[in-house]
Amino acid sequence: MRQDGIRSRSQASERSQVVGFIDTDYTGVVNDLQGFPFRSGRLCLDFSATLGGRYRGGVERLGSTEDVRRWLRASGLCPRPASVKDHHVDAARGLREAIYRLAHPKQKPSSADVATVNRWAGLPPLAPKLAVDGTVHFRGSVEAALSTVARDAIDLLTGPLARRIRECARPDCSLLFVDASRPGRRRWCSMERCGNRLKTAAYRRRNQERRRPRHSTKVGR
Repeated sequence: MRQDGIRSRSQASERSQVVGFIDTDYTGVVNDLQGFPFRSGRLCLDFSATLGGRYRGGVERLGSTEDVRRWLRASGLCPRPASVKDHHVDAARGLREAIYRLAHPKQKPSSADVATVNRWAGLPPLAPKLAVDGTVHFRGSVEAALSTVARDAIDLLTGPLARRIRECARPDCSLLFVDASRPGRRRWCSMERCGNRLKTAAYRRRNQERRRPRHSTKVGR
């Protein structure tokens, strides 16, 4: 869903409720197969990355209630997540896939996906709590956490950064990210993880081609 939009004051205030874990420059040091990647630059896109390897059969990172609890903790949404039930796993996956399809640069939005995001965004989000040390903590139910994710998706998709959503250029990487570079030419979700791997593979192919013996045909007299 790639449309330009102007955020209203209400949208701006919603965004302020989740400040602290959106628009973050994630480094992406987490192992994609065993952990959760946080390198998209937005909470909602990090959430969509909980299904990895979409072009390789899929790696489901939200396979259980414990997985959902771990992601809520790792994302910073709920350091101490409330009770996660089996139905929360299906709900989280449904919201995740709706966000992914709406955010993907090459997919057309559907009314069903829009309705899913709007339904979750309509619920009360996580409530911020100010600590004595000046830090902010969030408390609430799993539904409130999913509402916060959905609101971040609406903020992203209706704002100026919607045009900066990219898919990693590595052929087998399906991760979406926000290109925050000044020229807007970022290609990889992570240069260390995907960019360098692809460049290394290309370098090896060139070396192999140079090492191949060249057969020349000589014409005898």
